[in-house]
Amino acid sequence: MNIKNKSALIIFILIPLAVGSLSAVLSGNSAAYSTLNKPPLSPPPFIFPIVWTILYILMGISSYIIYESEDPEKNKALRLYFIQLFFNFFWSIFFFGFSMYFFAFLWLLVLIILIVLMIYQFHKISPVAAYLQIPYLIWCLFAAYLNFMIYQLN
Repeated sequence: MNIKNKSALIIFILIPLAVGSLSAVLSGNSAAYSTLNKPPLSPPPFIFPIVWTILYILMGISSYIIYESEDPEKNKALRLYFIQLFFNFFWSIFFFGFSMYFFAFLWLLVLIILIVLMIYQFHKISPVAAYLQIPYLIWCLFAAYLNFMIYQLN
């Protein structure tokens, strides 16, 4: 990856990290997660911030690659990126903050569709940028399993 603008790279990495951090602060009730009945394969709570930090960094790098491209479709791809980031922001607020487990699950399904569309748009511009989003998609699919099962069990 050729870094043309280090300031832009840092900003693009900080955007998803800030969105995730603000969402976590606003959802506030993540301590209640420990009291929920959880499905098999539920990771220990300390795993979530580690995974999300890595995913947000990958998202930032990926979006930076698109931003720096000369492709005329880059604005469309970045618009889709920011829309999915908006959905990402509100999921934890619905799930942790309001304990709206079924609604959060439906919201997450929309997020997953947006991620797939974003990956498709990114791939047309930069396959590398698209591939950097694959772990995020996989994690959200896993989160959908956890979310739905928590809805069922609680």
